[in-house]
Amino acid sequence: MTWELKENIIQKLLFFERRILRGIFGPTKENQIWRIKINDELDKPIKHENIIYYIKTQRLGSFGHIQRMSEGRTAMKIFKWNPSTTRPRGRPKRRWEDNIKQDLGQMKINNLLTCVQDRAKWKDVDEKGKTSN
Repeated sequence: MTWELKENIIQKLLFFERRILRGIFGPTKENQIWRIKINDELDKPIKHENIIYYIKTQRLGSFGHIQRMSEGRTAMKIFKWNPSTTRPRGRPKRRWEDNIKQDLGQMKINNLLTCVQDRAKWKDVDEKGKTSN
């Protein structure tokens, strides 16, 4: 499964990605002077294929796979498991499922259960998730 994406983790991943891209694309020579590329120059060649979109796409794919499983499978049991202990006070932590619902809400998908059961529809949702973010 994929992890939960909090804002600070997203920023760290984007920083890491830009650092790697600077190494791949190298410096630019302008007017006989070498300089390091800025962030806007790094984003143009790759457009929407960065780490964050990849993680969200993997999360949607995993969610669809788990939802189509039979009830007896271990992954489905873990997904449906409800702990008997109480949570600590304060705002509840975001769960993996909450992130999925937020991603689907951004894509304006309402009929989640019927969409997940139909593989062809879910594949379209998965493809839409790659491009809509």
